[in-house]
Amino acid sequence: MKEEFINEDERIQDKLKQKTWNEIRTNDSWAIFKIMSEFVNGYETMARIGPCVSIFGSARTKPEDKYYQLAERIAYKISKAGYGVITGGGPGIMEAGNKGAHRGEGTSVGLNIELPFEQHFNPYIDKDKNLNFDYFFVRKVMFVKYSQGFVVMPGGFGTLDELFEAITLIQTKKIGKFPIILVGSQFWKGLIDWVKEIMINQEKTVSPGDMDLIQIVDTEEEVVEALDNFYKKYNLSPNF
Repeated sequence: MKEEFINEDERIQDKLKQKTWNEIRTNDSWAIFKIMSEFVNGYETMARIGPCVSIFGSARTKPEDKYYQLAERIAYKISKAGYGVITGGGPGIMEAGNKGAHRGEGTSVGLNIELPFEQHFNPYIDKDKNLNFDYFFVRKVMFVKYSQGFVVMPGGFGTLDELFEAITLIQTKKIGKFPIILVGSQFWKGLIDWVKEIMINQEKTVSPGDMDLIQIVDTEEEVVEALDNFYKKYNLSPNF
């Protein structure tokens, strides 16, 4: 059962109040079944599709933006190289990724999330590969479990969340060491410099070797080369 709140104050007050046993059973316990249904539907759908390359990026990027156009070209070349493409299913960079995969006649998957703003399905997702989620954590599991690689375009907090989720899972060996490719060296420069200067050198909260998990590129050719090099190294090939 999904909880409905009139406004943000009501949501905060709900978290602070002491709930009765009946309220716990109604709202919290029964939510487990909604979560289970999203996992089951996601696993069954994605297992039939098979692994793809995930493309992350901002929902706010407009079609005339250079990064939208670059993401479309990247997805096109990825699909032509034999890889399927997974995006968050919404507008912006996500739309560009699905559009490029669609244009390249490759597999085009959308993992959408219900949000109060920005998010809506884009028209370039394959008809039977359009999933919708209420829960971010279920959606992120689908991205990670069925991704052969991660292409990260410029984006906001959501994109950073997806990026660091992938890095953390690879760093802790919870998933395989799939390539993480950051696109747009100028966009990512400040973040990478901060990680190196503060987290690695000054505070030593990150190991220097962890930076080897990330590649930074600027062109669609470099993205495909990074993916192909990874699969040649392990004597593997795309699934499509």
